[in-house]
Amino acid sequence: AHDTAAAVAGVPTANTGRTNWAYLSSGTWSLMGVESPKPNLSKRALELNFTNEGGVNYTYRLLKNIMGLWLVQQCRRAFEARGSKLGYADLVRLAAKAPPLRSLVNPDDPSFFNPPDMPGAIQAFCRRTGQPVPETEGALVRCALESLALKYRMVLGWLQELTGNRIDVVHIVGGGSQNDLLNQFAATACERPVLAGPVEATALGNVLVQVMASGELKSLAELREVVRRSFDVREFEPEQKLIPAWRAAHERFASLCKSET
Repeated sequence: AHDTAAAVAGVPTANTGRTNWAYLSSGTWSLMGVESPKPNLSKRALELNFTNEGGVNYTYRLLKNIMGLWLVQQCRRAFEARGSKLGYADLVRLAAKAPPLRSLVNPDDPSFFNPPDMPGAIQAFCRRTGQPVPETEGALVRCALESLALKYRMVLGWLQELTGNRIDVVHIVGGGSQNDLLNQFAATACERPVLAGPVEATALGNVLVQVMASGELKSLAELREVVRRSFDVREFEPEQKLIPAWRAAHERFASLCKSET
């Protein structure tokens, strides 16, 4: 089975069949979308570079590919090359202490696809766009995480535009769902609750779809109920007092992504 299709099957939503929830398969890439009974073939979906991928039981996954934790992974690789022994948990702790919403990048800018030095690429983007240049490990990682959260907000808005529905909750699954700082940033940026987990949604979805094919489970909704009852999901609520700052940051962020809109 396709890995993202399996991950979406493993999302522990109680709203199968509705488009009032979004999934975000978070890893090196972020894949964000909704599950729909029919494809969206609109001109607007094409303009925004959304795809319609096949899902379980003749559903469609209207989704957009977003750069994911590749930014942080490549920053860590560069830090290691300079002698740093900081792990991901250390980098997240440093990011949590760095000044908020100071510098932002468009995660999907071509300069971040495979640069020889990711910290240098982030700094160059900030310099080019007249922003403060992040210098420390914490500032660089915070810039990457906040920018990803703001991209999720942007894509959430596009999904609502394309479906005509309000999305009430975002489910984050996959390895990136372990990054609680990003989960919290996403909740506040999107102004929606974020439900994080399970980490192994792809493997779970794959196995349980096979169980469904054997007749032991009758529907996708029943499959997801098994996931819901078997794994803990962590909930992140938007931090209300920070929402005005994130809204202002999104205005700045949108200007960095003009070519996409």
